[in-house]
Amino acid sequence: MKQIRDVREEDRPREKIARAGTAHLSERELIAAIIGRGTKGRDVYTVSRDIEQVIKKRGATVSTEDLLEIEGVGNGKASQICAAFELARRYLVTEECKVTQPEDILPLVSYLKNKKQEYFICITLNGANEVIELREITKGLLNHSPVHPREVFADAITDRAASVLFVHNHPSGNPDPSSADIEITKTLQEAGDILGIGVLDHIIIGKKGFVSLKSRGLL
Repeated sequence: MKQIRDVREEDRPREKIARAGTAHLSERELIAAIIGRGTKGRDVYTVSRDIEQVIKKRGATVSTEDLLEIEGVGNGKASQICAAFELARRYLVTEECKVTQPEDILPLVSYLKNKKQEYFICITLNGANEVIELREITKGLLNHSPVHPREVFADAITDRAASVLFVHNHPSGNPDPSSADIEITKTLQEAGDILGIGVLDHIIIGKKGFVSLKSRGLL
């Protein structure tokens, strides 16, 4: 495999981006541009190849823990890769995504099904049920990290959202709602009614599928 020192300076990843744009780079070159350099004995292209292989297995759900298993990848490089995925995910959420049924939101949150911790997400929508923004409200078990209406609706008010949709994952893999899930949903629905922001649905994601509380008649 060609090493970075064997590549003409103008054809190295970052120089290539400046000259021709990101579309002309391979996935390995894009990774090399993000991490910048390799380590002693491991060229940036070698490290990038190993990162590419892990990403192909894990996709956008790749975690720092996955990447830290690669020789030559420390906290800095692992964080850079994960931050790039998170930034892309946030900016891919646009008003072009219209929610008419639970399945419409799944492409935006499919990464949650492989998470080892429980994430609670609030998605704000306009009057046409088009996505405005997706935000992570809490990380951790819901019964250990309570979801408070203040944190949930603060940004929804700023967004001038007409409604919100909640999503969280069950690391156990079973998406069936717990009594705590139902109780939290009712509390948030009551808060939304006071604020004039409707709760469209609460979707729970697991490796075994997903459950819509609205479809279950629990909302």
